[in-house]
Amino acid sequence: MGAAIQQSSGGNGRRRGRRRGRAQPMGEINVTPFVDVMLVLLIIFMVAAPLMTVGVEVDLPKTAAGALPGDNEEPLTVTLTAEGRVQIQTTEVSRDELIGKLRAIAAERSSDRVYLRADGAIPYAQVMQVMGALNAGGFSNVGLVTDTGGPALDAGGE
Repeated sequence: MGAAIQQSSGGNGRRRGRRRGRAQPMGEINVTPFVDVMLVLLIIFMVAAPLMTVGVEVDLPKTAAGALPGDNEEPLTVTLTAEGRVQIQTTEVSRDELIGKLRAIAAERSSDRVYLRADGAIPYAQVMQVMGALNAGGFSNVGLVTDTGGPALDAGGE
């Protein structure tokens, strides 16, 4: 394993086409630094993406249902906390103002999809009241948010 020296076939042992002392422009692009930077950015976004979810801490019930397909528009999320407070995204709204605010939001949005996050300890009647307010506010496509990995109703466990 040694290095080989290539001699030119021309006369006087000189190489043709190159002069000493003069730097030639490099005709190749070194992509290694570019790839390194892109990999670092990819890792940063992979770590930061789960932290960018907007919401209030609630104890969601667990179900065996799968996730709904995504949308182009940022989803509107209404949260019903364990204390019974209602929040649109992260802004707390009183129940009296809820329908009016939902109508104003529905007028500005192209999608009628809204996600309802309700704490598992909330009575079913309160969840249905908020769903009725969502419908009255102009949102007919309501998705209930749950955590995955809960019990399935079928005993076979398929």
